[in-house]
Amino acid sequence: MKNILVTGGAGFIGGNLVRFLLATEPEVTVVNLDKLTYSGNLANLEGVLDHPRHFFVRGDIGDRDLVRRLLRERKFEGVLNLAAESHVDRSISNAEVFVRTNVLGTQVLLAAALEAGVGRFLQVSTDEVYGSLGPEGRFREDTPLHPNSPYSASKAGADHLVQAWHHTYGLDTVITRCSNNYGPWQFPEKMIPLMINNARRDQPLPVYGDGLNVRDWIHVLDHCRGLWTVFCEGGAGEVYNIGGHSERTNLEVVRVILKILGKPESLITMVRDRPGHDRRYAIDTGKIERELGWRPRYDFEKGLVDTVDWYREHQDWLDQVVSGDYRRYYQEMYENR
Repeated sequence: MKNILVTGGAGFIGGNLVRFLLATEPEVTVVNLDKLTYSGNLANLEGVLDHPRHFFVRGDIGDRDLVRRLLRERKFEGVLNLAAESHVDRSISNAEVFVRTNVLGTQVLLAAALEAGVGRFLQVSTDEVYGSLGPEGRFREDTPLHPNSPYSASKAGADHLVQAWHHTYGLDTVITRCSNNYGPWQFPEKMIPLMINNARRDQPLPVYGDGLNVRDWIHVLDHCRGLWTVFCEGGAGEVYNIGGHSERTNLEVVRVILKILGKPESLITMVRDRPGHDRRYAIDTGKIERELGWRPRYDFEKGLVDTVDWYREHQDWLDQVVSGDYRRYYQEMYENR
Protein backbone atom coordinates (compact mmCIF):
# COMPACT_ATOMS: atom_id res chain seq x y z
CA MET A 1 0.00 0.00 0.00
CA LYS A 2 1.11 3.56 -0.76
CA ASN A 3 0.30 5.97 2.08
CA ILE A 4 -0.64 9.47 0.92
CA LEU A 5 -1.43 12.47 3.12
CA VAL A 6 -4.03 14.81 1.59
CA THR A 7 -4.45 18.06 3.49
CA GLY A 8 -7.70 19.98 3.08
CA GLY A 9 -9.39 16.76 2.01
CA ALA A 10 -12.83 17.77 3.28
CA GLY A 11 -12.93 20.83 1.03
CA PHE A 12 -14.10 21.10 -2.55
CA ILE A 13 -11.02 20.08 -4.53
CA GLY A 14 -9.57 18.00 -1.69
CA GLY A 15 -12.77 16.00 -1.24
CA ASN A 16 -12.99 15.31 -4.95
CA LEU A 17 -9.33 14.25 -4.94
CA VAL A 18 -9.95 11.83 -2.07
CA ARG A 19 -12.87 10.31 -3.98
CA PHE A 20 -10.77 10.11 -7.15
CA LEU A 21 -7.87 8.33 -5.43
CA LEU A 22 -10.08 5.82 -3.65
CA ALA A 23 -11.92 5.04 -6.90
CA THR A 24 -8.92 4.77 -9.24
CA GLU A 25 -5.87 3.82 -7.15
CA PRO A 26 -6.48 0.53 -5.28
CA GLU A 27 -2.96 0.53 -3.83
CA VAL A 28 -3.34 3.98 -2.23
CA THR A 29 -4.36 4.62 1.37
CA VAL A 30 -5.43 8.22 2.03
CA VAL A 31 -4.90 9.98 5.33
CA ASN A 32 -7.04 13.10 5.21
CA LEU A 33 -6.07 16.06 7.42
CA ASP A 34 -8.61 18.89 7.55
CA LYS A 35 -9.38 21.61 10.10
CA LEU A 36 -13.09 21.65 9.10
CA THR A 37 -13.41 25.40 8.73
CA TYR A 38 -16.60 26.86 7.25
CA SER A 39 -15.93 25.46 3.76
CA GLY A 40 -14.55 22.10 4.91
CA ASN A 41 -17.42 19.74 5.58
CA LEU A 42 -17.57 16.02 6.31
CA ALA A 43 -20.71 15.97 4.16
CA ASN A 44 -18.31 16.48 1.23
CA LEU A 45 -17.00 12.98 1.95
CA GLU A 46 -20.40 11.30 1.93
CA GLY A 47 -20.00 7.69 0.88
CA VAL A 48 -16.22 7.53 1.36
CA LEU A 49 -15.74 8.80 4.92
CA ASP A 50 -15.72 5.23 6.26
CA HIS A 51 -13.88 3.71 3.31
CA PRO A 52 -11.32 1.13 4.54
CA ARG A 53 -8.48 3.00 2.79
CA HIS A 54 -9.49 6.44 4.09
CA PHE A 55 -8.54 7.78 7.52
CA PHE A 56 -9.79 11.21 8.57
CA VAL A 57 -7.86 13.37 11.05
CA ARG A 58 -9.26 16.69 12.20
CA GLY A 59 -6.47 19.22 12.60
CA ASP A 60 -4.67 22.35 11.46
CA ILE A 61 -1.68 22.16 9.10
CA GLY A 62 -0.14 24.95 11.22
CA ASP A 63 -0.15 22.72 14.34
CA ARG A 64 3.51 21.63 14.45
CA ASP A 65 3.11 18.92 17.06
CA LEU A 66 0.14 17.33 15.32
CA VAL A 67 1.72 17.44 11.86
CA ARG A 68 5.08 16.05 13.05
CA ARG A 69 3.36 13.27 14.98
CA LEU A 70 1.12 12.38 12.04
CA LEU A 71 4.02 12.18 9.60
CA ARG A 72 6.03 10.04 12.03
CA GLU A 73 3.23 7.54 12.56
CA ARG A 74 3.54 5.90 9.17
CA LYS A 75 5.78 6.04 6.13
CA PHE A 76 4.19 8.47 3.67
CA GLU A 77 5.11 8.28 0.02
CA GLY A 78 3.76 11.76 -0.43
CA VAL A 79 1.95 14.85 0.82
CA LEU A 80 -0.55 16.64 -1.40
CA ASN A 81 -1.19 20.02 0.19
CA LEU A 82 -4.64 21.33 -0.68
CA ALA A 83 -5.31 22.96 2.70
CA ALA A 84 -5.79 26.68 2.13
CA GLU A 85 -7.93 29.70 2.71
CA SER A 86 -9.01 30.45 -0.83
CA HIS A 87 -11.69 33.12 -1.16
CA VAL A 88 -10.33 36.43 -2.44
CA ASP A 89 -13.10 38.54 -0.89
CA ARG A 90 -12.43 37.10 2.55
CA SER A 91 -8.71 37.75 2.17
CA ILE A 92 -9.43 41.41 1.49
CA SER A 93 -11.45 41.76 4.69
CA ASN A 94 -9.10 39.63 6.85
CA ALA A 95 -5.67 38.77 5.44
CA GLU A 96 -4.18 37.40 8.67
CA VAL A 97 -5.81 33.98 8.54
CA PHE A 98 -4.65 33.58 4.92
CA VAL A 99 -1.04 34.23 5.86
CA ARG A 100 -1.30 31.91 8.85
CA THR A 101 -2.76 28.97 6.94
CA ASN A 102 -1.36 29.39 3.44
CA VAL A 103 2.18 30.49 4.35
CA LEU A 104 2.94 29.34 7.90
CA GLY A 105 0.91 26.16 7.49
CA THR A 106 2.83 25.25 4.34
CA GLN A 107 6.14 25.88 6.12
CA VAL A 108 5.11 23.58 8.98
CA LEU A 109 4.19 20.85 6.51
CA LEU A 110 7.45 21.23 4.58
CA ALA A 111 9.60 21.02 7.69
CA ALA A 112 7.75 17.96 8.97
CA ALA A 113 7.88 16.28 5.55
CA LEU A 114 11.64 16.78 5.35
CA GLU A 115 12.17 15.49 8.87
CA ALA A 116 10.00 12.40 8.25
CA GLY A 117 11.60 11.55 4.90
CA VAL A 118 8.41 11.95 2.86
CA GLY A 119 8.94 10.85 -0.72
CA ARG A 120 7.29 13.78 -2.53
CA PHE A 121 5.54 17.03 -1.61
CA LEU A 122 2.96 18.44 -4.03
CA GLN A 123 1.85 22.04 -3.48
CA VAL A 124 -1.50 22.94 -5.01
CA SER A 125 -1.33 26.59 -6.02
CA THR A 126 -3.34 28.89 -8.29
CA ASP A 127 -3.01 30.86 -11.51
CA GLU A 128 -3.78 33.98 -9.45
CA VAL A 129 -0.14 34.13 -8.31
CA TYR A 130 0.74 35.38 -11.81
CA GLY A 131 -1.42 38.50 -11.52
CA SER A 132 -3.58 39.84 -14.34
CA LEU A 133 -3.40 39.57 -18.14
CA GLY A 134 -4.46 41.93 -20.88
CA PRO A 135 -6.62 40.72 -23.78
CA GLU A 136 -3.80 38.60 -25.23
CA GLY A 137 -1.34 35.99 -23.97
CA ARG A 138 -1.36 33.17 -21.41
CA PHE A 139 0.45 32.45 -18.16
CA ARG A 140 3.43 30.11 -18.52
CA GLU A 141 5.28 28.42 -15.69
CA ASP A 142 8.13 30.91 -16.13
CA THR A 143 5.82 33.96 -16.00
CA PRO A 144 7.05 36.18 -13.12
CA LEU A 145 4.78 36.08 -10.07
CA HIS A 146 2.79 39.25 -9.52
CA PRO A 147 -0.01 38.55 -7.02
CA ASN A 148 -2.60 41.28 -6.60
CA SER A 149 -4.71 40.16 -3.62
CA PRO A 150 -3.86 39.03 -0.09
CA TYR A 151 -5.03 35.55 -1.09
CA SER A 152 -2.81 35.28 -4.14
CA ALA A 153 0.11 36.87 -2.27
CA SER A 154 -0.16 34.20 0.43
CA LYS A 155 -0.22 31.44 -2.20
CA ALA A 156 2.80 32.96 -3.98
CA GLY A 157 4.63 33.05 -0.63
CA ALA A 158 3.87 29.37 -0.13
CA ASP A 159 5.14 28.55 -3.64
CA HIS A 160 8.44 30.30 -2.87
CA LEU A 161 8.79 28.28 0.34
CA VAL A 162 8.18 25.02 -1.51
CA GLN A 163 10.84 25.89 -4.08
CA ALA A 164 13.24 26.89 -1.28
CA TRP A 165 12.77 23.54 0.46
CA HIS A 166 13.63 21.80 -2.78
CA HIS A 167 16.71 23.86 -3.61
CA THR A 168 18.03 24.30 -0.07
CA TYR A 169 17.18 20.99 1.58
CA GLY A 170 16.71 18.64 -1.37
CA LEU A 171 13.06 17.83 -0.65
CA ASP A 172 11.37 16.35 -3.72
CA THR A 173 8.67 18.93 -4.50
CA VAL A 174 6.32 19.79 -7.35
CA ILE A 175 3.94 22.74 -7.69
CA THR A 176 0.72 22.91 -9.69
CA ARG A 177 -1.03 26.14 -10.63
CA CYS A 178 -4.59 25.70 -11.75
CA SER A 179 -7.32 27.86 -13.24
CA ASN A 180 -10.86 28.24 -11.80
CA ASN A 181 -12.46 24.95 -10.78
CA TYR A 182 -16.12 24.01 -10.96
CA GLY A 183 -18.06 20.85 -10.17
CA PRO A 184 -19.79 19.05 -7.29
CA TRP A 185 -19.32 19.79 -3.59
CA GLN A 186 -18.08 23.38 -4.04
CA PHE A 187 -18.96 25.75 -1.20
CA PRO A 188 -21.55 28.26 -2.46
CA GLU A 189 -19.53 31.40 -1.93
CA LYS A 190 -17.66 30.67 -5.17
CA MET A 191 -19.21 32.00 -8.34
CA ILE A 192 -20.80 29.01 -10.04
CA PRO A 193 -22.47 27.38 -7.01
CA LEU A 194 -23.44 30.84 -5.69
CA MET A 195 -25.23 31.63 -8.94
CA ILE A 196 -26.93 28.23 -9.04
CA ASN A 197 -28.05 28.53 -5.43
CA ASN A 198 -29.39 32.07 -5.82
CA ALA A 199 -31.11 31.32 -9.11
CA ARG A 200 -32.95 28.33 -7.70
CA ARG A 201 -34.31 30.64 -4.99
CA ASP A 202 -35.08 33.45 -7.45
CA GLN A 203 -32.64 35.70 -5.58
CA PRO A 204 -30.30 38.30 -7.17
CA LEU A 205 -27.17 36.99 -8.88
CA PRO A 206 -24.37 39.43 -7.95
CA VAL A 207 -21.85 40.08 -10.74
CA TYR A 208 -18.83 42.27 -10.05
CA GLY A 209 -18.18 45.43 -12.07
CA ASP A 210 -19.09 45.11 -15.75
CA GLY A 211 -19.01 41.29 -15.66
CA LEU A 212 -16.33 41.12 -18.36
CA ASN A 213 -13.52 39.71 -16.21
CA VAL A 214 -12.26 36.55 -17.92
CA ARG A 215 -11.46 33.25 -16.25
CA ASP A 216 -10.39 29.85 -17.59
CA TRP A 217 -12.66 27.10 -16.20
CA ILE A 218 -11.68 23.50 -15.49
CA HIS A 219 -13.81 20.67 -14.14
CA VAL A 220 -12.58 19.57 -10.73
CA LEU A 221 -12.14 15.96 -11.87
CA ASP A 222 -9.85 17.06 -14.70
CA HIS A 223 -7.88 18.95 -12.05
CA CYS A 224 -7.70 15.87 -9.82
CA ARG A 225 -6.35 13.78 -12.71
CA GLY A 226 -3.80 16.50 -13.33
CA LEU A 227 -2.70 16.58 -9.71
CA TRP A 228 -2.17 12.83 -9.58
CA THR A 229 -0.38 12.85 -12.93
CA VAL A 230 2.04 15.51 -11.68
CA PHE A 231 2.51 13.74 -8.35
CA CYS A 232 3.37 10.45 -10.06
CA GLU A 233 5.28 11.66 -13.13
CA GLY A 234 6.30 15.30 -12.70
CA GLY A 235 9.93 16.32 -12.48
CA ALA A 236 11.36 17.16 -9.04
CA GLY A 237 11.40 20.90 -8.44
CA GLU A 238 9.14 21.61 -11.41
CA VAL A 239 5.99 23.73 -11.77
CA TYR A 240 3.04 22.67 -13.94
CA ASN A 241 0.08 24.76 -15.06
CA ILE A 242 -3.29 22.98 -15.22
CA GLY A 243 -6.12 24.63 -17.17
CA GLY A 244 -9.36 23.79 -18.91
CA HIS A 245 -9.02 25.58 -22.29
CA SER A 246 -12.33 27.29 -21.48
CA GLU A 247 -12.01 31.08 -21.21
CA ARG A 248 -15.30 32.80 -20.46
CA THR A 249 -16.35 36.17 -19.07
CA ASN A 250 -18.15 36.00 -15.75
CA LEU A 251 -21.27 37.39 -17.39
CA GLU A 252 -21.22 34.65 -20.04
CA VAL A 253 -21.07 31.95 -17.38
CA VAL A 254 -23.90 33.47 -15.36
CA ARG A 255 -26.13 33.74 -18.43
CA VAL A 256 -25.53 30.08 -19.32
CA ILE A 257 -26.45 29.02 -15.76
CA LEU A 258 -29.71 30.99 -15.97
CA LYS A 259 -30.48 29.43 -19.35
CA ILE A 260 -29.91 25.91 -17.98
CA LEU A 261 -32.19 26.64 -15.02
CA GLY A 262 -34.81 28.39 -17.12
CA LYS A 263 -34.49 31.60 -15.09
CA PRO A 264 -34.68 35.20 -16.37
CA GLU A 265 -31.59 37.35 -16.89
CA SER A 266 -33.36 40.03 -14.85
CA LEU A 267 -31.99 38.20 -11.78
CA ILE A 268 -28.48 39.45 -12.69
CA THR A 269 -27.48 42.27 -10.34
CA MET A 270 -24.33 44.26 -11.12
CA VAL A 271 -22.49 45.10 -7.89
CA ARG A 272 -19.53 47.28 -6.97
CA ASP A 273 -16.32 45.76 -8.31
CA ARG A 274 -13.94 43.91 -6.04
CA PRO A 275 -10.87 45.97 -5.02
CA GLY A 276 -7.92 45.13 -7.27
CA HIS A 277 -10.01 42.75 -9.36
CA ASP A 278 -7.76 40.98 -11.91
CA ARG A 279 -9.13 41.44 -15.42
CA ARG A 280 -8.14 38.21 -17.12
CA TYR A 281 -6.50 34.88 -16.36
CA ALA A 282 -5.49 32.39 -19.06
CA ILE A 283 -3.32 29.31 -18.67
CA ASP A 284 -0.76 27.84 -21.05
CA THR A 285 -0.92 24.09 -20.40
CA GLY A 286 1.68 23.13 -23.00
CA LYS A 287 4.20 21.83 -20.47
CA ILE A 288 1.97 19.27 -18.75
CA GLU A 289 0.54 18.20 -22.10
CA ARG A 290 3.92 17.72 -23.78
CA GLU A 291 5.82 16.21 -20.88
CA LEU A 292 3.17 14.22 -19.01
CA GLY A 293 0.44 13.60 -21.58
CA TRP A 294 -2.36 15.20 -19.55
CA ARG A 295 -5.21 17.08 -21.25
CA PRO A 296 -8.63 18.18 -19.96
CA ARG A 297 -11.46 15.84 -20.91
CA TYR A 298 -14.54 17.79 -19.85
CA ASP A 299 -16.27 20.07 -22.32
CA PHE A 300 -17.23 23.19 -20.34
CA GLU A 301 -20.83 23.45 -21.62
CA LYS A 302 -21.54 19.77 -20.87
CA GLY A 303 -19.67 19.94 -17.57
CA LEU A 304 -21.67 22.98 -16.50
CA VAL A 305 -24.98 21.24 -17.27
CA ASP A 306 -23.83 18.24 -15.21
CA THR A 307 -22.78 20.56 -12.37
CA VAL A 308 -26.14 22.38 -12.33
CA ASP A 309 -27.90 19.00 -12.29
CA TRP A 310 -25.73 17.88 -9.36
CA TYR A 311 -26.69 20.91 -7.27
CA ARG A 312 -30.36 20.41 -8.16
CA GLU A 313 -30.10 16.85 -6.86
CA HIS A 314 -28.23 17.92 -3.69
CA GLN A 315 -30.37 20.79 -2.45
CA ASP A 316 -30.27 19.37 1.09
CA TRP A 317 -26.47 19.68 1.02
CA LEU A 318 -26.72 23.25 -0.25
CA ASP A 319 -29.19 24.16 2.48
CA GLN A 320 -26.89 22.61 5.09
CA VAL A 321 -23.76 24.52 4.12
CA VAL A 322 -25.40 27.88 3.50
CA SER A 323 -24.93 29.21 7.01
CA GLY A 324 -26.15 32.41 8.62
CA ASP A 325 -22.63 33.86 8.27
CA TYR A 326 -22.77 33.23 4.52
CA ARG A 327 -26.16 34.95 4.20
CA ARG A 328 -24.97 38.02 6.12
CA TYR A 329 -21.81 38.21 4.01
CA TYR A 330 -23.65 38.42 0.72
CA GLN A 331 -26.47 40.57 2.10
CA GLU A 332 -23.84 43.22 2.81
CA MET A 333 -22.60 42.93 -0.77
CA TYR A 334 -26.13 43.39 -2.13
CA GLU A 335 -26.65 46.46 0.04
CA ASN A 336 -23.42 48.02 -1.31
CA ARG A 337 -24.25 47.52 -5.00
